[in-house]
Amino acid sequence: MPSARLDIAYDGTRFAGWAAQRGMRTVQAEIEGAVEGIVGERVTLTVAGRTDAGVHASGQVASFEHSRVLPDRLAERLNAVLPRDVAITAATAAPDGFDARRDAKGRSYRYRVLTGPLRDPFEEGRALWWRHPLDRSLLDRCAEAVVGTHDLTAFTPTQSEHRLFQRTIHAASWSFTPRVTADPAAPGGRSPRRRAERSVFQEAVGTFEISAPSFMRSQVRVLVGTMLEVGGGRRSLDDFRSLLEGAPRERAGETAPAHGLYLVAVQY
Repeated sequence: MPSARLDIAYDGTRFAGWAAQRGMRTVQAEIEGAVEGIVGERVTLTVAGRTDAGVHASGQVASFEHSRVLPDRLAERLNAVLPRDVAITAATAAPDGFDARRDAKGRSYRYRVLTGPLRDPFEEGRALWWRHPLDRSLLDRCAEAVVGTHDLTAFTPTQSEHRLFQRTIHAASWSFTPRVTADPAAPGGRSPRRRAERSVFQEAVGTFEISAPSFMRSQVRVLVGTMLEVGGGRRSLDDFRSLLEGAPRERAGETAPAHGLYLVAVQY
């Protein structure tokens, strides 16, 4: 049967994840309903990467088989009926048998962290607010340690559907963009310049980027939560490295909140 590819972006805040669940609002159910209404037949979407409740996506990919001719401007027509927190960024014909999950060669995720003593209402639901000091050089060294093939049992839930815990990470890195929030009327006798310099040091948006052929459930979020413990001085770098050798889940750190995580690209 002919296949179609959908490129998708969504704000995961009000979704119970990607996968359709009875009585729950999910991305899959919303899009399948829209496709049925526009194309005129019921379809089942196959997705490149299933995301959990609260996780966002800017580069998700899904596929479906169809027996009817797809209408022109399908993406625009779907967006006209979809809710505002999900959008089709492209809708194209795909080779027969195309499977968004099976044919994917890699996935890339991004986790965003707002660092500094003051929260930002524009980052609510978009980034984890981390108000504690961070040693960014330690975060860099954690990311370097993650690249390669490891037993990542420590970074997925104990009660897991996974049977193989070895994963190969192609790339992982941290970057920080300074956020200057200096007040022109600098209090306490500080000059605006000095206050700006202090703000640059304290406040930034940190971004963790990671790419791999496949990921386990919560893998990126547990990695981030554990790396932040290292950067915050609550865990040693050597301890983090030891977790990459098949340590049990309870030895790793907390799972970082879902709202900082984005699926940004799928490679084919």
